[in-house]
Amino acid sequence: MKAAVCYEFGKPLVVEEITIDPPQRGEVKVKLAATAICHSDVHLIRGEWGGDLPVVPGHEAAGIVAEVGEGVRSLQPGDHVVVSLLRNCGRCLHCMTGAPYLCDADFALDTDTRLRNLRGEQLQRGDRTAAFAEYTVVHETQCVQVPAELPLTSAALLACGVITGVGAVVNTAKVPPGSSVAVIGVGGVGLNAIQGARIAGARSIIAVDLLENKLAAARTFGATDTVNATEHEPVETVRARNGGRGIDYVFVTVGSSRAVEQGFDMIRPGGMVVVVGLPPASATVALNVHHFWAERHVVGSPMGSTRLNVDVPWLVELYRQGRLKLDELVTRCYPLEEVNEAIESMERGEALRNVIVF
Repeated sequence: MKAAVCYEFGKPLVVEEITIDPPQRGEVKVKLAATAICHSDVHLIRGEWGGDLPVVPGHEAAGIVAEVGEGVRSLQPGDHVVVSLLRNCGRCLHCMTGAPYLCDADFALDTDTRLRNLRGEQLQRGDRTAAFAEYTVVHETQCVQVPAELPLTSAALLACGVITGVGAVVNTAKVPPGSSVAVIGVGGVGLNAIQGARIAGARSIIAVDLLENKLAAARTFGATDTVNATEHEPVETVRARNGGRGIDYVFVTVGSSRAVEQGFDMIRPGGMVVVVGLPPASATVALNVHHFWAERHVVGSPMGSTRLNVDVPWLVELYRQGRLKLDELVTRCYPLEEVNEAIESMERGEALRNVIVF
């Protein structure tokens, strides 16, 4: 089997033959059909989050179950599945209190990834998934079955971009109908935050970005207004477009400390900033502490606070009803051998989601 491997941070990925061990207890081997490229993959490849090398990146995937390990009852070979970095043990404090997306248990795959290059070196699993490969082995809770008729290139987006953006709105913030919303950064996750706000019944949805092509896409996904931050000061403009008052909910989907600060300045007393995008691990923000006195909230949204087996079937049903755009998010499909070109295109802002297909 082939995989794209990062041997040195900041360098192009190397596509090569690797080996994969059979799944062990509680694990599933998946023949991947599609893996979308997310900015988180770029952070990993650049070394901005640290980690061990060599590593196989990729985490936003879908495919067909090829083999199951001992004790797996929820899936069987032939099932079409979304493959996510989210996993859960079902026993820790977070899992027991309804937040499996925060599960902090240890898993066997954390120490033995089942992946080796032909020199016998163990390959790390980028974001617990290693999805820039023809096959992967993951814990069974990382997979959720989807209908066979759902295109796997679209299903892959449910593994991260869609659940993160929509989930930030409906799960983390629980945006009520009639709210005002601003989304800073309208890449793949930002567009899905816009979709989430539309589904939630937001009164106004203002998209903020630096690129006009992204703002044009935002309007097709449900934005009621757009602000090009290269032409207008975003904080003053967003507040002015909302009748001069602060926004109820701001979603920051880019990994930028400055964007978090701008989002905080946009919200009204009692409003909320939801930090979705992840900047480098050393990033900090400067916020006026006095503004917290007026019940301004800043919260994080880990993967949209998603419960895979609850949220993915719900999103699939919205897709079936024509209320959730998936196919429209896919800009272009690339073979694995062109993974570096696909990443470069995404970094240039040319794509909503580029997808590697196998």
